[in-house]
Amino acid sequence: MNKTIIYKSFIFASVILCGAKTKAQKDTTKNGIDIISSFKPVLRESAKINFPAAPPDVDTSKAKLNYDIPNQNLLFAYQPGSLKPLALDIDTGGRFDNSSYVKIGFGSLRTPFLQAGFSLGDGKTAGLNIYAKHVGSDGKRDFQKFTNTDVKFNGYFISGKHQIDAAVGMSQHRTYKYGYQPASLVFAEDSLRQQFQTISGRVALHNIKKTAFGLTYWPEVKIDVFNDKLKNAESNTVLNLPLQKTIGKIFTVNLGVTFDLTRFSPKDKSVINNTMYYVSPSVLVKTQKFNAELGIRPSWDNKTFKMFPNVLAQFSSGDQRFMFQLGWTGYIRKTNYQYLASENPWLNVPGSLKNTWIEERFAGFKGTAGDHFSYAAKVGFNKLNNQPLFINDFAPGKGAKSFNIVYEPQINVVNLGGQLGYNIGEKLSLLTGLQFNQFTGLKSNEKAWGMLPLEFNTNLRVQVIKDLWLKADVFAWGGAPYMKSDSTVGNLTGAADLNAGLEFKITKNLNLWAQFNNIFNKEYQRWNQYPTYGFNFAGGIVFSFAQKNKK
Repeated sequence: MNKTIIYKSFIFASVILCGAKTKAQKDTTKNGIDIISSFKPVLRESAKINFPAAPPDVDTSKAKLNYDIPNQNLLFAYQPGSLKPLALDIDTGGRFDNSSYVKIGFGSLRTPFLQAGFSLGDGKTAGLNIYAKHVGSDGKRDFQKFTNTDVKFNGYFISGKHQIDAAVGMSQHRTYKYGYQPASLVFAEDSLRQQFQTISGRVALHNIKKTAFGLTYWPEVKIDVFNDKLKNAESNTVLNLPLQKTIGKIFTVNLGVTFDLTRFSPKDKSVINNTMYYVSPSVLVKTQKFNAELGIRPSWDNKTFKMFPNVLAQFSSGDQRFMFQLGWTGYIRKTNYQYLASENPWLNVPGSLKNTWIEERFAGFKGTAGDHFSYAAKVGFNKLNNQPLFINDFAPGKGAKSFNIVYEPQINVVNLGGQLGYNIGEKLSLLTGLQFNQFTGLKSNEKAWGMLPLEFNTNLRVQVIKDLWLKADVFAWGGAPYMKSDSTVGNLTGAADLNAGLEFKITKNLNLWAQFNNIFNKEYQRWNQYPTYGFNFAGGIVFSFAQKNKK
């Protein structure tokens, strides 16, 4: 009993004391709960990825690199063959890294040779190239000699968005009418001399970048003043005004206007004016596998109107290694005294000038096989109107040494051409071509006098070692028809010729060169009664200077 009373009294007293203590804390502190604990949270240790130290496997496979090299074959276009039998072709046979050089030599036919080239300017905003060449030879026959001299200045200047190109030059070619028969005839030297001089100039302007409207323009003016030192003079002026507009990425519109003016003043005769001009509107379509040009070429030849087509199409494979081409185009080729003299230097002064109308229909293909081989072939059906032909002048006492010009109203030409090439960088270059021409449908002449029915050419350039270059040229043709003194037909014998040359370096700036011509020693004829030289050679040195620094 007493224990129960004591236990209840103890509990009651404890409750009283706790209430008193709680009241005291409320008066001195803010409301809150204090939690005191020694627990520290720890994250569970995560599993780590184990990276091995062994390197990855080596990839030994070779990457396949595809190079898209543009085909450099030229599209064959019919032109009457023109080979100069007296021209002594001496070339370096090698490649020059120098900006300027002087090449001199001498040959077996009392052949002086001098050639020089100089480059000036910074190569970026302005530049000037100077070229000069002189060569001559004296053959075994009387008056079988010639001299050629050429000098040309060609420069450019870039200002802002435009580039200006300009050129001025002079050429003088002298030969003699040594082809008279019989050889016992006697002529004064000045009556046999043929000397032609040309002073030429050219100025052109074009925009470097297209305008905001996608326009590209490049007007050009060319002037040639030609004379034969016998008071027969001629001036030729050509003005080209081409304009091109790009529409998107596929279409391009071309519009060109060309004026070609000739004034020929023969000695003691009336002046001959020969004027032609034409307009060339066309639309170009260019895609990855198909290119086409659709246009016309309305032309005026001395007030005579002629409409020519201008349609070209090219189909390409996806890798551009094979191309098939079709075309139907026409144009006027200017006939002037300067052009006729370049074809046959032993001509008489022309009494008239008739321009040639040329119309071509052709189909062909070209392409590449492998990394080094290229090929091309073409068949063409062409028509020529007013084609100039050359026949010997059989006037009494002249020995048929000169050629008169006659114009054939119409010639139909079937043209077959092919070309093969093999190239290994700058170490080897081989190019061979064949042209076959069949002339039919003549109206006024029995044959196409002086025109070649067959031409074959092969050019080889090879770098044997670092400082030794070799070259070889093989050319052949079928004999051209000519008119005999009794007006019957004769055919010249076909020709084959081989030229070879070499050049090698002996010091940093000095090379030696040698050239061997007509190795077969055949005196063939390109023009009736005019045999070429037999075997001849020349040699000398090349001095190069102002070498460009390669960085």
